[in-house]
Amino acid sequence: MLDSPDVCWFRRDLRIADQPALVSPDGRPVVALYVLDDRPLATAGWRRRELLARHLDALAEQLRGAGGGLVVLAGDPCDVVPRFAEELAAHTVRWNGDVSGYARRRDATVEDRLTRLGIRSEIHWATYVHAPGTVVARSTGLVQRVFTPFSKAWTQAERSHWPAGPLRLSTPPVDGVDVGAMLGSGSTRDSGEHLLPDGGELAAEQRLRDWLGSVDRYEERRNFPAEDDGTSHLSSDLRFGTLSPRHVLDVVGTDSPGRSAFVRQLAWRDWYAHLLAEEPRLAHHAMKPHFDDVAWRTDPTGFEAWCAGRTGYPIVDAGMRQLTATGWMHNRLRMITASFLVKDLLIDWRLGEAHFRRELIDAEVSQNAGNWQWVAGTGPDAAPYFRIFNPITQARRFDPDGDYVRRWVPELSGLDDKRVHAPWELGPLDLEVAGITLGETYPWPIVDHAEARERTLVAYAAAANGTREDITSPPVR
Repeated sequence: MLDSPDVCWFRRDLRIADQPALVSPDGRPVVALYVLDDRPLATAGWRRRELLARHLDALAEQLRGAGGGLVVLAGDPCDVVPRFAEELAAHTVRWNGDVSGYARRRDATVEDRLTRLGIRSEIHWATYVHAPGTVVARSTGLVQRVFTPFSKAWTQAERSHWPAGPLRLSTPPVDGVDVGAMLGSGSTRDSGEHLLPDGGELAAEQRLRDWLGSVDRYEERRNFPAEDDGTSHLSSDLRFGTLSPRHVLDVVGTDSPGRSAFVRQLAWRDWYAHLLAEEPRLAHHAMKPHFDDVAWRTDPTGFEAWCAGRTGYPIVDAGMRQLTATGWMHNRLRMITASFLVKDLLIDWRLGEAHFRRELIDAEVSQNAGNWQWVAGTGPDAAPYFRIFNPITQARRFDPDGDYVRRWVPELSGLDDKRVHAPWELGPLDLEVAGITLGETYPWPIVDHAEARERTLVAYAAAANGTREDITSPPVR
């Protein structure tokens, strides 16, 4: 019968606008569903869980205002979604696809079980500008392994059709779970300058509009972490889908170098997603397989110091402390801190990737793993393994006034612009005047960068040449 409802299964698309999964081409009433899935939630820190709760509350309010509502259930979606659809005698279940290995296995199982129940499935890709598999090299039919040709093809690709139309929403037929209780949200830990973004599509749209006042200077300012408006801070909205990436592209446009540079970041986002869809091993294995044989060091003390922002390298420590305090880190600092873990400490990039995935409010598997592999030199179009960030050079270039370091490493605030990035270069009297005692108020560097660089080059070259030798020497202190 025509009035048998459809179901929109929300996931990383928590909005009404540009939402093809919410549109029934037959004009059927649509019931909105979200399933709290323990598996991805287990990898999420408290900030991302809190932000999810805010977005779900805002989405539910939006849907109620449009005549519907949101059912939130908990459990394994492979069981919950088919059971819910069967109880509703649903005609079709729609959702937007995802590219992680877990998501694809989950979705395939849900689709199979719905088919067995005689219920249709319909999958869209409104989480990306272009659906995975639609931007490929003509010669191979595969995603380009180099970003520049992918970006050119991405820019020229024709957009697939997203259904749009008047919404006919249905009031949820059952009560869902208590989202706040399930996610442990409403925490008092989040206060002051570290408040999370406001939840929901309307707040995200305002953030996008605010960004238009700064985007034209994006190309010249995006690498300077002390400038809060040098980047958009829209990454978590794209991750949760409170903004459609196509909408962001359309609103920003390419009418200035800054806007074009920003849109290029949307292409990077699509590229890593398309690669992961084609190469699921990207999440856990080097895309250049010989680099799976790098003799990574086991150094739990060094890893703990890196996580805590106590490495003795101020720019690294500033980035890691920003991550811990806010759940976000400036992109330049993501590269610097990742390079330090992999190339200075010679610790497996997968450990850092897992830490970022837990702590970042914008973490998504394809972007996180893709960018970590880029820094590690193990992935597609990666920086060559012998290109190793010097944390001091990076700090003095991109934080020339030391403002970023002083904000996040306040114990060094008494040092001048040059010395704040390398306090060990000062003599004892100068340190005393600044109120610093190395090894007490701030740590000595846990590794010598020049020596660590040589150690890393040896380890990578051995892996590249198939002559791996385990490095058992203690950390270079």
